[in-house]
Amino acid sequence: MTHESSLRLRSLPFGARLGMTLLLLVLLGGLAAASAHLVLHHENRDEEPGLSRLDITGAYHGVLVPSPLLGALERGHPEELAPSARDALLAWLRGNRVDRDYDNLDLGDLAPSELLAANCLQCHSPSADAAVASPPMLQNWQEVKRVAFTKEISPTPLPILVNSTHAHALTLGAIGLLLVLLMGLTRWRRWLVGLVAFGLGAGLLCDIGGWWLARPYESAVMLIVAGGAAFSASVVLATLLILGELWLPSFSSENP
Repeated sequence: MTHESSLRLRSLPFGARLGMTLLLLVLLGGLAAASAHLVLHHENRDEEPGLSRLDITGAYHGVLVPSPLLGALERGHPEELAPSARDALLAWLRGNRVDRDYDNLDLGDLAPSELLAANCLQCHSPSADAAVASPPMLQNWQEVKRVAFTKEISPTPLPILVNSTHAHALTLGAIGLLLVLLMGLTRWRRWLVGLVAFGLGAGLLCDIGGWWLARPYESAVMLIVAGGAAFSASVVLATLLILGELWLPSFSSENP
């Protein structure tokens, strides 16, 4: 059965369609800016460049990142390291005087700086042979401190999370509803409009709901990632459908 709605976006005056197009372009620009803000706001939580799952987990759940140097020693690297030297380095990294005891003269030959120089620099220094050289560099404290500390990434404080939920739920929810209403005034098949509308609603619910579920459950972090991606993709698709309705020539379509 063919059905033409009495009210369609394509039938609006040219000026109205142009104004709506410009507003939709602003919306897409805002979506791009929001994605950039997400990266810039969270990417350095683990003190490593780029946005990682660890950054997002830390922001919404909190995470303890063991010292890479401690982890290597606990795994038995290097294999030829004497037990007494390994025990001394482990005690140093597990203690609360990591920076102060690095080159503590009172420790003598068991000072971490001495142990690292004697056992690690043949591979972990700029002067190491190219065949065996590997990161990280451990030649001085500035290099060692990057891998010596266990990092605790605390989740976003509750008052900030409440405020962010309040702002995003109302604003993005309203934008999603408006896009659904506008898609309802287009020529596109109802199943396609419904699918994009579902992506908007389910994506936003999973994203914002995941913020709260991730506090007690780390696995819910993936809900945030999937929900955010679904909502963003649905916004883009909805915008394209609306723009198509505004500017493509009219044609009859069936609406099952």
